[in-house]
Amino acid sequence: MRYIKDIPNDKFKIGLYQWNNKYIVKIESGMYEQTYKIDDYEVESAAEIERCMDKLFIAAITSRFDAMHGDFSESLTRNEVIF
Repeated sequence: MRYIKDIPNDKFKIGLYQWNNKYIVKIESGMYEQTYKIDDYEVESAAEIERCMDKLFIAAITSRFDAMHGDFSESLTRNEVIF
């Protein structure tokens, strides 16, 4: 996997990579991660992908991270891993 660049963001670490004819956007928040894969023929440049990291998309990502945290916490509690 070839690292291209970090995409600036105040809330998350967003990395852009290229691998197997795909762009990979990796968004990290603490112990959680979301990954999006885009075929490189679908976009003209990495700049187009960077433009997609707009406020609405970041809001959706935030909501998804919150849901991931809730799901994992509930499973840990339900299975008596934490109390």
